[in-house]
Amino acid sequence: MSEKTIFARIIDREIPADIVYEDEHCLAFRDIKPQAPTHVLLIPKKEISSLDDLQSDDHKLAGHLMMVLPRLAAQLGLADGYRTVINCGPDGGQEVPHLHIHLLGGRPLKWPPG
Repeated sequence: MSEKTIFARIIDREIPADIVYEDEHCLAFRDIKPQAPTHVLLIPKKEISSLDDLQSDDHKLAGHLMMVLPRLAAQLGLADGYRTVINCGPDGGQEVPHLHIHLLGGRPLKWPPG
């Protein structure tokens, strides 16, 4: 049996997080190493390792995450814009094997990102 990810432990309330949004499908919390004044991670409650691991029956969940993002950005006061990032795999910068979307804002963001 594999060890639970830090995100699964946050979902299960085994470790604390600064949760800013939650519904039956997903959870959003502030990143502990923020890269912008607002840096939130939106995660599905269903354990999906990465973007590559989405299955055809996950289309409603994936759509739900996309619909939550603008509402979350508005809730967080990101009226001037924001960036969303999904890292996939080690070369893509993914550190936790649980699908997550970074929501960054609160300052002008440069391109390219890194």
